[in-house]
Amino acid sequence: MSDAMRAETVRITGHGGDDIEASLAHPLDDARHGGVVVIHHMPGYDAATKEITRKFAANGYLAICPNLYSREAPGASPDDAAAAARANGGVPDERLVGDVAGAVAALKALPGSNGKAATIGYCSGGRQSFLAACSLPLDAAVDCYGAFVVGTPPEGVPLKVGPIVHLAKDLSCPLLGLFGAEDKYPSPEQVAELEQALKESGKSYEFHTYDGAGHAFFAPDRPSYRPEAANDGWQRIWAFFGQHLAS
Repeated sequence: MSDAMRAETVRITGHGGDDIEASLAHPLDDARHGGVVVIHHMPGYDAATKEITRKFAANGYLAICPNLYSREAPGASPDDAAAAARANGGVPDERLVGDVAGAVAALKALPGSNGKAATIGYCSGGRQSFLAACSLPLDAAVDCYGAFVVGTPPEGVPLKVGPIVHLAKDLSCPLLGLFGAEDKYPSPEQVAELEQALKESGKSYEFHTYDGAGHAFFAPDRPSYRPEAANDGWQRIWAFFGQHLAS
């Protein structure tokens, strides 16, 4: 079995027919693979998120990360694009759903697609992964410490978003949630509220909360990195996608 893969920048059709940038990575073999849309965090379409996209390809998935800030600052550095997006209050929910729908369509159009697709996101991207899974027909979704699924941003946080826990009833697929016990956004109480909404709606979900971990415990380039929690989280992601995205 070949371990060769291809990674490149492509253009896809996003919300409203807009042409947006995306990072695409996929195995170079003749097999059929499930697809994963990687939703970047608020710092933007950066090197760390592109590395995650390549990690999925290296593990046998078609993976794409749409640049959600393509419209705010085309061609700008990730830092400048993120600053422009924050100044606008973040990515509007409707536009996010349209961009993810375009990313899913791009994955399913690849010759190596098995027709299945999932989302994964971190921080603001975790919230957006949940939003996409409640708005689009998907096969699986992962929420890594998604902030403001429950609750609203405190004063000083440059996000103009509201809670979306009420959408739990519309969840289209199994959901994996990975959280830190020391996190504030989402706090353990907010995670419990989301879990209760999923239970009441009869949805399939799997939540894990890690003691000693706070926000961004997956990020190896940050002081918040917690290797034990991150390694366990990755094993759960591989098992979850292996179950729901297999041919």
